[in-house]
Amino acid sequence: MKIYSYLLSLTLLALVSCKLKKAETPQELKPLTYLALGDSYTIGESVAEAGRWPLQLAKAIEPSIKRSIHTTIVARTGWTTDELDQGINEASLDSNYDLISLLIGVNNQYRGRSLEEYKPEFESLLKRAIAFKRDENSAVFVVSIPDYGVTPFVQNSNRDPEQIALELDSFNKAAEQICIQYGVPFYNITPISRVAANEADLIAEDGLHPSAEMYRQWVEHFSSAIADKLLSNEIP
Repeated sequence: MKIYSYLLSLTLLALVSCKLKKAETPQELKPLTYLALGDSYTIGESVAEAGRWPLQLAKAIEPSIKRSIHTTIVARTGWTTDELDQGINEASLDSNYDLISLLIGVNNQYRGRSLEEYKPEFESLLKRAIAFKRDENSAVFVVSIPDYGVTPFVQNSNRDPEQIALELDSFNKAAEQICIQYGVPFYNITPISRVAANEADLIAEDGLHPSAEMYRQWVEHFSSAIADKLLSNEIP
């Protein structure tokens, strides 16, 4: 009888221990979902898939938040604001994401479209990005347009680098002001992009787009803030 009671006690203790261990295992938390919206910069034109900044961002913050991140990218080289809007319509996206980013506008400037046209179209896209939030704990952020005027592509063309810089600054200022209105973080990576004027390794082999190393520097600029945001929101 004593042996039976002893064995029963051991069995119950083992079951309780297993349940506690199971409840405390962080690996069982569901992966977070991340939607990255944009153009050639978001899809990572001329870099390997792993070098794309949204994927670098996911990899950078996973250890901090102790969650894996499933990334969906809706972006295409050459897209303007209206084309991204149409691309979203055609993507058949889920409506619930834990993290959403937006980087768009360089092709509006490149094609000579006006700032006045850009403002309402960017605002509409930002509102769409916000609507993709799973709940109030989800995080949305915007990345500024980099300055392609410092690239060999422009230096070997008849385009004016100074004019490009001025126009992109105006686009970015407008986007930042709209972000402030909606309480969305705006990360200014444009100064980093301009360092490429003197550092060739920050430009991809096509002479126009950022290299994986430049994208890494972008991610380094804002990854900690995004990880902190996700942690503070205590996403279930």
